[in-house]
Amino acid sequence: MNRIDKLFQSKKNKILSVYFTAGYPTLDSVEKIILLLEKKGVDMIELGIPYSDPLADGPVIQETSTIAIANGMTLNHLLKQLKDIRKKTSLPILLMGYFNPILQYGFDRFCQKAEEVGVDGLIIPDLPLSEYENQYKKIIDVYNLKTIFLITPDTSMQRIRQIDDLSSGFIYMVSSTSTTGKTKLFDDDQINYFARISSMKLNNPIMAGFGIHNRETLEQVHSYCNGAIVGSAFMRALQKSQSIEDGVKEFFKLFRQ
Repeated sequence: MNRIDKLFQSKKNKILSVYFTAGYPTLDSVEKIILLLEKKGVDMIELGIPYSDPLADGPVIQETSTIAIANGMTLNHLLKQLKDIRKKTSLPILLMGYFNPILQYGFDRFCQKAEEVGVDGLIIPDLPLSEYENQYKKIIDVYNLKTIFLITPDTSMQRIRQIDDLSSGFIYMVSSTSTTGKTKLFDDDQINYFARISSMKLNNPIMAGFGIHNRETLEQVHSYCNGAIVGSAFMRALQKSQSIEDGVKEFFKLFRQ
């Protein structure tokens, strides 16, 4: 059974997934960060494949992607770095990346390599749903990978139902139509959006992301969703710290009582 499925079977709510940019702060820091986050009780890892034009990402993740690329991180290098990760952790691991570098690498080859190193799911924000359904789903299914699609406050009810039918693993509920990295509490419109999606009783679990940066925003999300995905807040903590260990400690201070 896929590790994402196992997670949602064993834990129904208050799931914490943490995103970080592969290759930041150093080229070889991926494994170290994963294992430190696991020790802190993180349930799932979202590994960002750095890209020069990350449309959905805010300035923090854009900056870390630029540094990661300068450090030498590539999709091929990341997959090589992950080849022994399953000897050390059983956490679900997702790769988040934009379609163009994956297509250049070779989509079938990418899925095969991802499965070989123990990746559990893919988030490809700019992969059109129709192309996924008609062309790429059959490839992804061969390698037992989960495909995660994003919904936003502007996504129609009809499209949400379609995404729910085609998705596997969970649905990524983006908290707003802006980019990542916002640092305010969620407003009434966003809370109403969370409640609306919750009331739809979708088949897939719901994980919320974008704008979760402290205990208050985490609790807001946990009231409506199965869990939260936190990215920019973690990357900011790494940026401000002298070491990866200090960055992880500072990050978890944000969510304490």
